[in-house]
Amino acid sequence: MEGYEVITSDEFTLGHVTRVEDDHLIVEEHDRDKRHFAIPLAFAGTDDAERVVTLTVSKELVEAGPGVKDAEFDRQAVAEYYGLADGPIKLDPDDPAWSAEQENLRLGLEPEAEHRARMLQHKTGSSGWGRQIIPSDSHE
Repeated sequence: MEGYEVITSDEFTLGHVTRVEDDHLIVEEHDRDKRHFAIPLAFAGTDDAERVVTLTVSKELVEAGPGVKDAEFDRQAVAEYYGLADGPIKLDPDDPAWSAEQENLRLGLEPEAEHRARMLQHKTGSSGWGRQIIPSDSHE
């Protein structure tokens, strides 16, 4: 993948892959600062014919993440930042990577999966909740 162009989820050309180290891409940004970022391979898909790596995260998210200094990076910090290890949540609610479910949890609302399960349980009548429907008596 070395030399492949890197495109973010919001369709920016971030830079190019300088190397792959363990399960991380090391990407050099195209801007004049030539910053380097470590991005977990879990967020990357490759098109070998086009020599392109497509990320499932935004440019803003990558640029706000831990950088690579002197060819070294903190693997734990990168894993925590991208949600692949326990640590503080660092996603910004204004970031496109922020999901509706995360926003609902932040607001104290019931997660969608739990809501659907509860509604399905009500629909099947197994919980005893809801109104019982009694058919009319045909002898009346």
